[in-house]
Parts: sequence; C-alpha cells; structure tokens
Amino acid sequence: MLKIAFDPIYAHPLPLGHRFPMMKYELIPEQLLYEGVIAPANLFSPKAVDEATILVTHDDNYWQQLRDLTLSPKEQRRIGFPLSAQLVEREIRIAQGTIDGCHYAFEHGIAFNVAGGTHHAGSNWGEGFCMLNDQAIAANYLLNSNLAPSILIVDLDVHQGNGTAQIFEHEPRVFTFSMHGDKNFPFRKEHSDLDLPLPDGIEDEAYLNLLIDTLPGLIESHQPNFIFYLAGVDVLGSDKLGKLALSKEACKTRDQFVLEQCKLNNIPVQVSMGGGYSPQIKDIVEAHCNTYKVANDLYF
Repeated sequence: MLKIAFDPIYAHPLPLGHRFPMMKYELIPEQLLYEGVIAPANLFSPKAVDEATILVTHDDNYWQQLRDLTLSPKEQRRIGFPLSAQLVEREIRIAQGTIDGCHYAFEHGIAFNVAGGTHHAGSNWGEGFCMLNDQAIAANYLLNSNLAPSILIVDLDVHQGNGTAQIFEHEPRVFTFSMHGDKNFPFRKEHSDLDLPLPDGIEDEAYLNLLIDTLPGLIESHQPNFIFYLAGVDVLGSDKLGKLALSKEACKTRDQFVLEQCKLNNIPVQVSMGGGYSPQIKDIVEAHCNTYKVANDLYF
C-alpha cells in the first residue's frame, strides 16, 4: 500500500503573503482522493519527532532557540517565516512523517511525505522556509538505528540542498547529490558529494539526459541501502522562483526515471515533495500528483 504522511498542520495558515505556497499541502491529497489514485487508508498523520532524534542532526542551541521561539529577527528573516509555535509543531511533525515513511518504504518499497524536503536547514540554521531538515533527520535516524549503513540523497529541487550538504559534509555513509539551478538561491552554495549546477533555461532533453547519465552510476558506485528523493516541481518553466524550463511531462519523466532506478535496484525510497511556486496552483498540484501516480503505477 502506498503510504503518505499528511497532517492538516502542514497547511497551517500564515500571514497573507505566505499562504499561497502552503495551499498545495491540502490540495494534493484532496486531488489524489478525488481521482481515486489513493483512498483515506493511504494517508497517515505523524506525531511529533522527539528532541533526542532532532539533536542528532541539529545543534542543541539552535533547536532550543527554535523551540522556545527566541531566534533573533535576523535569523527569522533568513527562514522567511515569522516564527510561531504552530510552525515549529509543523516542522517536527514533518520530520516524524519522513521517519515513519522510511519504515513504510522498507515494507512497501516506497513512501511519501506530502510536505518535507526542507533541505535548506543546516545543522545550526534555518533558511528558505526550512527550519528542520526532515530527510537529514531521517537519514541519521536510519544510520543510528542500523537500518541502512549506506544512504543516497537525490535532491532534484531547483535549489541546491545546501543544508543537507553541510550536515553530511563529513559523513561518508551518506552521499548527497544535488542537481539544481546554478544561479539560483541559495547564492552561497555548500558542497554536496556531487553537485550538478544547471544553466538558466535548460530544457527537457538536456536536463533528462544529464540525470540519466548520472544517477545509475551513483547507485552502482555508492551501493545505497536506502534512497531519499526530494521531488521539487520548481524545475517547471512556469515556476516563479525557478529559472529552468522543464515541461510537466519532463518533470513526470524525471520522477519515473528516479523511481524506476530505485525499484530496479530493490532500494527502498522515501519521497518528500519540496518546492513548487508556479503562479497557477493547479500547475503545482498536477505536477506533484504526477509523482504519486508514477509511484502507484510502478509499485502497486
């Protein structure tokens, strides 16, 4: 069964200027339910991740300030959201949803988190709408639980996974791969194990060829026991924060190729949805829903 982490708090209302990007978190499961791709039994609501698990990945001082809502105004501006207890609750539930998804992926081959992909959060900072790094927290959980001694993180959001790269900079058991817009946020990049910076305006064929030429070799050389996939749809040509030029069909083909590689090599995969900022919410929802449809067709 395709298991998907979702909680209404994912779509927590924000001040007016921030509400639009949050709408997709409710609309994605609603659309999948409406189309009959999933049933209510596919959805699960995660609890809050515990502090000890957070502190394996994030510095104690940063977490305490985040938890106690005492981050400085400058640090909050870097995150991009006005800090609130509900937003912190949202982050810790997202992180647990990704951990829970790992267990479901071991059982079913794949699992999703409707939210997540908070890859700009580093060990001691939040940035770019990210406060806790869900896939990094889950990867460390797998390592410390001896569930996966070798992990590959495939980050295909339009923005570099700078927080993820920083967290695992000195961790050889986790290979970080980020394929992102070269001249896009974050403007100070970290060093992933493999970064593929893309030129502005790259189109379908060139993008897909680069991915096809790269990912199978990474899997062959690194031999991961588990894969985390960040499936941002801000690679679309319509995206107002991206600078690439992919069609929705190419985005769907991208997802299909990544998930085919996971299934072909019998590697469990957890998928977090990442960014999507096209002006029309229907374009964002359709592109994200395509990822679920591809997974459902491949695995179930």
